[in-house]
Amino acid sequence: MANTTTPLTNTEIKNAKPRDKEFNLSDGRGLSLRVKISGTKLWIFNYQQPYTKKRTNLSFGSYPDVSLAQARERREAMRQLLAQNIDPKAHRESEVSAKNAELNNTLEKIASDWLEVKRPSITEGHATSTWNSLTLHVFPTLGNYPLNKLTAQKVIAVLKPIAAKGNLETVKRLCQRINEIMIFAVNTGLIDQNCLAGIGKAFSAPKKLNMTTIRPEELPAFMRALNRASIKFVTRCLIEWQLHTLSRPSEAAGARWEEIDFEQKLWNIPAERMKKRRPHSVPLTAQTLSILEELKPISGHREHLFPADRNPRTHINNQTANMAIKRMGYEKKLVAHGLRALGSTTLNEQGFDHDLIEAALAHVDKNEIRAAYNRSDYIKRRIPMMEWWSEHIDKCSNNVISMMQTEKKIN
Repeated sequence: MANTTTPLTNTEIKNAKPRDKEFNLSDGRGLSLRVKISGTKLWIFNYQQPYTKKRTNLSFGSYPDVSLAQARERREAMRQLLAQNIDPKAHRESEVSAKNAELNNTLEKIASDWLEVKRPSITEGHATSTWNSLTLHVFPTLGNYPLNKLTAQKVIAVLKPIAAKGNLETVKRLCQRINEIMIFAVNTGLIDQNCLAGIGKAFSAPKKLNMTTIRPEELPAFMRALNRASIKFVTRCLIEWQLHTLSRPSEAAGARWEEIDFEQKLWNIPAERMKKRRPHSVPLTAQTLSILEELKPISGHREHLFPADRNPRTHINNQTANMAIKRMGYEKKLVAHGLRALGSTTLNEQGFDHDLIEAALAHVDKNEIRAAYNRSDYIKRRIPMMEWWSEHIDKCSNNVISMMQTEKKIN
């Protein structure tokens, strides 16, 4: 007749005293209480591993932290796993691993991983702007959330106050960035699905606004304001450089001397500094070369054309031109990026080839065949157009000087 084990009682467990050697008190069905020499009492579940049939122990914790009733519940749960040929120890390790992964796979952590993968395809300025927006608006509330705990309701609740202030463009971009992070997490196997795919639909779409700019006939007045503005010389050169070259604020502010080819009279901007990640060349006119000559004594020995005041080893802030233009009285009338629109409008009104203007603005041509042709041939064809544009700016500036001289005589 098979031996049967008498189940333990709470009194028996409490009265169990340590001996010279550790010993087990069996509760049956694989569960034992191990009493150690130190007096510590540990619950042990002994079982036969599926497939290998080797015997092994699994700890349930110490008594009295884990009561007799709790230990028995855990034993039955482990026996149910064994009935399904699941190794309880391997199952526990898998659960612990999953829990650790959940704690480590927070929104902020995975956002950082996502941005590192994305970084080679965007400009450094765009990467910084992306991270700053998430740090300011999202991470304070949701940064420590595991991705699999995020819900549409939680994210929408964080974005609602931003939308209430009328910053719908910011909300739109945050929704896009959060979705990119979630898609990255799905594609890397961290989560099964993106539950935030539709959060953008919870907000009104921002009104599409054209870049704030001025009309071509207002250029002389702008040049007059620029000539009279109380701004630093390098800032004035930056605004003129951007105006003449039709470059973006970040491209102009970050211009390096090594990018200037004086022999070919070209400013060659590498792909990593361009918005569309394609290299771009700008023909240099007599006026832009003159700006470079003015800058040589100031920054010719440095890396950047337009060095920052506080740290000349880096370049001037991308927003410097914007702030200067604002102080010149053009707030809500013109932004630095709008200088490109001003140039585009003027050149189009003068009848220049639209494709040449688009090439000058470094807009990506959707027709890849024509885009290849653009890169090899458009630079030569753009030279006369850029020369006309620089001369036009000069004429506007000369008109301003004449007006100022006339004013002096009158006064």
